[in-house]
Amino acid sequence: MDDQAADSAQDAGRAPGCYRHPDRGTGVRCTRCERPICPECMVDASVGFQCPECVRSGGGTGHAPSASAPRTLAGGSVAADPRLVTKILIGINLAVFLAVSIQSSLLNDFVLVGTWPPAPFLPTQGVAEGEWYRLLTSMFTHEEIWHIGFNMLGLWWLGGPLEQHLGRARYLALYLISGLAGGALTYLLAAGTSASLGASGAVFGLFGATAVLMRRLRQDMRPIIALLAINLVFTFGWSGIAWEAHIGGLVAGAVIGYAMVHAPRERRALVQYGTCAVVLAAVVLITLLRTAQLT
Repeated sequence: MDDQAADSAQDAGRAPGCYRHPDRGTGVRCTRCERPICPECMVDASVGFQCPECVRSGGGTGHAPSASAPRTLAGGSVAADPRLVTKILIGINLAVFLAVSIQSSLLNDFVLVGTWPPAPFLPTQGVAEGEWYRLLTSMFTHEEIWHIGFNMLGLWWLGGPLEQHLGRARYLALYLISGLAGGALTYLLAAGTSASLGASGAVFGLFGATAVLMRRLRQDMRPIIALLAINLVFTFGWSGIAWEAHIGGLVAGAVIGYAMVHAPRERRALVQYGTCAVVLAAVVLITLLRTAQLT
């Protein structure tokens, strides 16, 4: 009896669990039905927050249910599978890895290289020769099993929560543009004849965006900071790693992530996708400048 009383007293002191995620304590309730809701289930309303079911019903709002569809923190649509894009990205990386393992000659066509072979050998290939697609293909190309293993682990661990909070379209834009930014900085600063590959730039973009998101949600940032610090130590302490890709992706991810979670609601899409466009424009400008140097 004493143990039961103690357990009851302890439970009474805890915050109620979200009605959709009982393991997540919360002090926020839906302004219409008063059910407890966690940050993932909160939908902005004119006063307070509403739960997804009340928003879907549209009752008493004066709008059709479709006009009040549940939205993520960044304004994206709430999806049934919050990790679908992450799974697809991992699948593409694995498919390219298998293709390169089976047909090794594909590696020469997919890696990021400025110009190869060096002068005076001809013919040359690379980004400087108009093969801009390498900025994209190199993001999905890996040669070593440990390389793709670490990158896919990071993509799964960081990508899932980001996709859940940003929504699919915004998350995909963050991933791709961060990877392109990492490739562009590598193209600019590394030797023109050096080759680089891997999803590290995009994954570091997820690091930057995750740090911004955790700060926005007022969560403990020590784990992500510690993990980022460890990865930066490896970045600069291990030879053969394209640190330019990591730093370029990290900066781009932080900038885009900040725009995603801090954009004012009335101009949300404009600020979010406008920031993506600005970062993408910087990628194009860097690529043009480097191409002019190499040619």
